[in-house]
Amino acid sequence: MRFGPVPLDQAIDAVSAHSLRLGERVIKKGARLTADDLDAIRADGRNDVIVALRDEGDIGEDEAAEKLALALSGQHIRRDQPTTGRNNLFADTAGVLRVHCDAINRLNAVDEAVTFATLPDYRAVERGEMIATVKIIPFAVSGLLIDKALSQIGGEPLIEVKPFRKLKVAAVSTLLPGLKPSVVNKTLAVLEGRLAPANSTVDFDLRVPHDAREVAQAIKAAIADGAELVVVYGASAITDRRDVIPAAIEIAGGRIEHFGMPVDPGNLMLVGEVEGRTVLGAPGCARSPKENGFDWVLQRIMAGIQVKRADLTGLGVGGLLMEIIQRGHPRDPHAGPND
Repeated sequence: MRFGPVPLDQAIDAVSAHSLRLGERVIKKGARLTADDLDAIRADGRNDVIVALRDEGDIGEDEAAEKLALALSGQHIRRDQPTTGRNNLFADTAGVLRVHCDAINRLNAVDEAVTFATLPDYRAVERGEMIATVKIIPFAVSGLLIDKALSQIGGEPLIEVKPFRKLKVAAVSTLLPGLKPSVVNKTLAVLEGRLAPANSTVDFDLRVPHDAREVAQAIKAAIADGAELVVVYGASAITDRRDVIPAAIEIAGGRIEHFGMPVDPGNLMLVGEVEGRTVLGAPGCARSPKENGFDWVLQRIMAGIQVKRADLTGLGVGGLLMEIIQRGHPRDPHAGPND
């Protein structure tokens, strides 16, 4: 593509590089110049105009953006119509966004004319939410350049939405003297709010003493009744792999995938498995509706994404979240609850 000032007699059908105000008439940036447009520019006392002219083999910005968006988009993604070199992508269902970060970085490094921006990998998204945009910077690009960009994509889409699935969920709450039933009730209401995007509810509400064998029996009973996910809320936070909740998982014949995560709030998260069903030992912050590490794990499970040890240990960058009032010991001991 050629760009710059050209004499008016050479500018017919060229693309105006800038918006032009000519008295009451406005020629918009990106408009193809007609004979009437050129007459108006000439009448304004100008002899040339800054335009973009395609070379042989060039394709327009909208066509280029659409080609890339088509190749980039995986399942459960809707595209709008491209305009001004931009093609926006939207989630067609509620779920978890997956993006292939390395391939997208390679795509964006091909040429400054081609850009692709997305929301972060593993972000929970709503139906209709904008999740990505392709933007072609100039008014036209070489078809060979677009072919080169497409080669970075390969045969697989670089972005998709993993839809939330309806799950049968059991909540096991352990009890100690002094723990009010209203606290447990509020905790379950918060959990139901988190499950709502997957059209799930708490199907089994089990409340047992804070004892490893009691918790193990509750977990096994919930699974026997069809629970696909068990969330255990301890009356006292898990502080060690030998504590009540991890011990209960092992007594029930299960195993601990990982205890602890580099997300704050959410450090005391436990992920385990019993009879092929995921069991979560919820950190204390999971009683709060504010975003914390528990959300990140639960969202992936609702979207059918396995959560392994490496997934949890890889959450540290970006894992420092907002302070919450429920924290027993604020990070800044001199700060108030709203600081």
